Amino acid sequence: MASPTLFDPLTLAHGRPMKNRFMLAPLTNCQSHADGTLSDDEYNWLTMRAKGGFGLTMTCAAHVQAVGQGFPGQLGIFGDQHLEGLSRLAAGIKAAGSLSAVQLHHAGDRSPKELVGQPVSASDNAETGVRGLSTAEVEQLVQDFVAAAVRAEKAGFDGVEMHGAHGYILAQFLSPEINRRDDRYGGGLENRARIFFEIIDGIRASTGPDFQLGLRLSPERFGLRLGEVIQVAQEILRDGKIDYLDMSLWDVFKEPVEEEFKGRSLMSYFTELERGNVRLGVAGKITTAAIAAEMLDKGADYVLIGRAAIVHHDFPERARDPAFAQLPTPVSAEHLIKEGVSPTFVEYLRNTFKMVA
Repeated sequence: MASPTLFDPLTLAHGRPMKNRFMLAPLTNCQSHADGTLSDDEYNWLTMRAKGGFGLTMTCAAHVQAVGQGFPGQLGIFGDQHLEGLSRLAAGIKAAGSLSAVQLHHAGDRSPKELVGQPVSASDNAETGVRGLSTAEVEQLVQDFVAAAVRAEKAGFDGVEMHGAHGYILAQFLSPEINRRDDRYGGGLENRARIFFEIIDGIRASTGPDFQLGLRLSPERFGLRLGEVIQVAQEILRDGKIDYLDMSLWDVFKEPVEEEFKGRSLMSYFTELERGNVRLGVAGKITTAAIAAEMLDKGADYVLIGRAAIVHHDFPERARDPAFAQLPTPVSAEHLIKEGVSPTFVEYLRNTFKMVA
């Protein structure tokens, strides 16, 4: 059977299809207000990508509890004070012809003390001063993820994605190194993964039949074990309650770090899973039209574009040319500002990713 092309539509189990196979990766950008309300800079940055042809435009990680903030200027979705900005953003993305999604996030032990006071996680950490959540607080965290999804639906978004990757709180529960709990959220893999399934079930029960639900996982680092992540991913795919699984691989061509899994690509462990009606996407250094097309040939249903979408707001449109490649970084601040990147975001890219000449 011929592989799909990058410009074939992609139906999802719920709601409207993606018009093509390009999803904007959720990107930290530090552009919103200190209280989590949407800024004009963040609105312009995201709607410009929607206008640039992305089939689905996803926000940065938006925190579901005030204590879950992960970076300054983070978009919030933990209170109704955020609804006005979120509604404006959902409408702007939709008007540009793209599906819209909010990424739901809690940074856990990666929350900076200066932003949240007392960071929390799956377990206490005497070395860092992080406090482990009580069972009741974990139950509240599940409810707050669900409430944030309901808020996103109320604001007019097509869906949400749960951020279960990059060592943030859901990944902290999954990690046998970080999670040393002895209640129903700790111990064996089933207990450590329980929070994922409870949030998925809660969102499905509390939102409408057309509301889309995605999940981002990263299979390595932060105390995770690849074999366990594969097992959890397969179970979630088999359940069929999410619309898409987004695998953040750091580099789509890399081999696994763990010795026993070497000899083939990290990506291949996920493309071979039975996925039913759930769509599988991959992220990690997709910088050219040719790499994006190759990922579909290798079994992905769609691709997530991150840094290349910072450099080119219209990456999907440019990728109609099979020879298109991202401008090499670093690029000039002037180029980025023309691409809808605010001065605040330019400084973040300069300091954190050395993307600015």
